[in-house]
Amino acid sequence: MSMDLDITPIPSIPQSQPTGATILCCNCGAPIDGTTAPGALCYDCIKLTVDVSAGIQREGTLHMCRDCDRWLSPPAQWVVAAPESRELLALCLRKLRGLNKVRIIDASFIWTEPHSRRIKLKITIQQEAFQGTILQQTFEVEFVQAYQQCPDCQKSYTHNTWRAVVQVRQKVPHKRTFLFLEQLILKHGAHRDTINIKEVHDGIDFFFSARNHAEKFVDFLTSCTPVRVKKSQELISMDIHTSSKSYKFSFSCELVPICKDDLVALPIKLAKQIGNIAPLTICHKVGTSVYLLDPNTLQTADVSTPIYWRAPFTSLADVQDLVEFVVMDIEPLGPAHQKGRFLLAEATVARASDLGVNDTTYNIRTHLGGILHPGDSVMGYHLTGSQFNNPFFEAIEESKQYASTIPDVILVKKHYPRRKKNKNNRNWKLKRMAQEESEMAPRKQELVQRERDYEMFLRDVEEDEELRAAMALYRNENKATDEVEMETDGEEDEDRGLAIPMEQLLDDMEEMNIQDHAS
Repeated sequence: MSMDLDITPIPSIPQSQPTGATILCCNCGAPIDGTTAPGALCYDCIKLTVDVSAGIQREGTLHMCRDCDRWLSPPAQWVVAAPESRELLALCLRKLRGLNKVRIIDASFIWTEPHSRRIKLKITIQQEAFQGTILQQTFEVEFVQAYQQCPDCQKSYTHNTWRAVVQVRQKVPHKRTFLFLEQLILKHGAHRDTINIKEVHDGIDFFFSARNHAEKFVDFLTSCTPVRVKKSQELISMDIHTSSKSYKFSFSCELVPICKDDLVALPIKLAKQIGNIAPLTICHKVGTSVYLLDPNTLQTADVSTPIYWRAPFTSLADVQDLVEFVVMDIEPLGPAHQKGRFLLAEATVARASDLGVNDTTYNIRTHLGGILHPGDSVMGYHLTGSQFNNPFFEAIEESKQYASTIPDVILVKKHYPRRKKNKNNRNWKLKRMAQEESEMAPRKQELVQRERDYEMFLRDVEEDEELRAAMALYRNENKATDEVEMETDGEEDEDRGLAIPMEQLLDDMEEMNIQDHAS
């Protein structure tokens, strides 16, 4: 144990000039001034014999929950404290017995190996040893890190301990909406009060220990997504003497089954009510409402949540039905036909699978005139020869007003061909929520579908700047920046527009803390 003693005496007569009251030190026999010497000891003997840190605990134990990374603060409070933070330092000092009897001058952490489960402190204190004499001493304290499960995590591993559940569902064949919702939840910390998150078919269940936490989460969902909420409750127990009752609450949240880039056939009556838009549109954004766009005229309209659930409809086709086309020629119609990031243009396209087979081309109008050039690949819906079992689309075909407005092809977004070896070399990454898998193990087809949906979502984030502005992207320190630059500078010139600037990425604080410990 290292010990550093400093003495701050208050003498009235210098030691080098002893007077007639000179006495000998009772310990070593050195001559000292008897009028100012405390306890008949010289200064060197006071440093060696007096220990002002006596009675202060030198070892202790800190309890940490390995599931939520919180620390136990007596008597029964669990607090969040990062490694070597002020909160953790204050927690350690409160755990030491006898420290309240001295004056703390300084306290700091001594670096230890992260896997050693040891936390060491260096503490400097001051205490009056004798009248008029103050000693300053520095010593070390060692804490052992022990694991203990907090009550909240105990409930998450015990069945039927929740008091409220929010069941989020969407009846679509992919998980892109839930992946985007997951990023919104992580960015705003809306899942902070959950005791368990479980993935189920067509959705996710969020379990809470209190009803008000579930209601707060439902308010967050309604503020960022078009959702319909239904509430139910189940009586668990009742005390007939006090009339007190205990309930379990369930909130069913159903998302609108329309996603970004879907082809939508509106009821003709509804299309006239929301601005007399053409009934055949594409969904270019989903927020608190469903935002629709007519690619032939750039007219936009939005369907709010109450209007949708009053007369619900489904999408005519989704992103799984997209077909790749090649732009043969394109001519923008000028700034007068521009609305926001959309620019109306006349284009000639051919299906990619028809190149070299036939000379079939399609002359259409598109809203992507600002980003498309001859030779580019673009994804769209091929309506010619397609059969849709949809009553609203059949009504459009039978209508004299709108039958002639149905185009051969509706382009949706530009297509960036990628190599398989480059799709995992992104300089950014997304965080994921810890979810409990269902009791039955997923089949191989489900795992492949999950990977395909996640890759499709990552491509949407790269291609749509407005989409990634609503979420938090982190720097991927595992990928070498030089490697990514070499691959984008060489054979992947067409993907250069997908690179996300480093200034738009956040630093992952968890990885930074791990690297700081390792260094």
